[in-house]
Amino acid sequence: MAYSSAILSPAFIHTSPKLSPKLYKPNRQTLIVSAIPPLSTAADLSAITSPLDSTTLAVIGGGSVAALAAVLSIADPEMRRRSQAAEVGGGDKEVVREYFNNNGFERWKKIYGDTDEVNRVQLDIRIGHAKTVESVMKMLKDEGSLEGVTVCDAGCGTGLLSIPLAKEGAIVSASDISAAMVAEAEKQAREELLTGKDELSAAPVLPKFEVKDLESLDGKYHTVVCLDVLIHYPQSKADAMIAHLASLAEDRLILSFAPKTLYYDLLKRVGELFPGPSKATRAYLHAEADVEKALQKVGWRIRKRGLTTTQFYFAKLIEAVPA
Repeated sequence: MAYSSAILSPAFIHTSPKLSPKLYKPNRQTLIVSAIPPLSTAADLSAITSPLDSTTLAVIGGGSVAALAAVLSIADPEMRRRSQAAEVGGGDKEVVREYFNNNGFERWKKIYGDTDEVNRVQLDIRIGHAKTVESVMKMLKDEGSLEGVTVCDAGCGTGLLSIPLAKEGAIVSASDISAAMVAEAEKQAREELLTGKDELSAAPVLPKFEVKDLESLDGKYHTVVCLDVLIHYPQSKADAMIAHLASLAEDRLILSFAPKTLYYDLLKRVGELFPGPSKATRAYLHAEADVEKALQKVGWRIRKRGLTTTQFYFAKLIEAVPA
């Protein structure tokens, strides 16, 4: 994978990076543009939007917001959330683990892969996530060579960040709460990093993959990266997760999260009214100010800020360093 997106501090500059053909195949599918803006990061938006046609999506906005808010005020999406937790006998973490080991794994394996069997929303999310990974790789390489740099990829998914990091010579520790995701990431890493290597050229060091939740991570790393994971944590728990991730990092911490604004919070609640045939996890948005405050509490400051937007993917990206 080749990544070249630009993120500068403190201003945000949105570029249109050249994506790998594996991630973006414009000749095979065309995105349909509607009036609805990007919504969030790793929430299962394909499940949210699949029951809605483009006409329905296009009328959500403008003068419809007030009426929509009135409808949502009597809705109770929390009921479905409680039902999910009861089914797996736990809280948010257990719901996430169950989802990404079963239906969620199959869905996100397709989204993060290179199959053509994705709908327009899933393809758009694939492109958005690829842009975020691209921006992170540029952030990291801007500081110099990654050869021998220790990196913790917390919430590695199918290895879309871990693998390019290993190709650059980084020593990667990658983990995910889902055993299915970890197995797929390790499979992809072996295929991309070891296949076709001759005896004369040194193969990259394979990432060390483990099944772990964020709370269980330990050790010390030059850099800790956690992409599109905080969406599974309410702010009260996210503060503790941010503090824990910062305690593992020696030089920098990179986070991406779905930003909380009045409009996007409203659109998220629309999605909760139309969950689709596949059950998704809870989706929590976070105000950038709250994330910054959590970092400041543990002696870190934000050095760079970025934003990734597509039609259905919306992520804030920050790089923090010790204050």
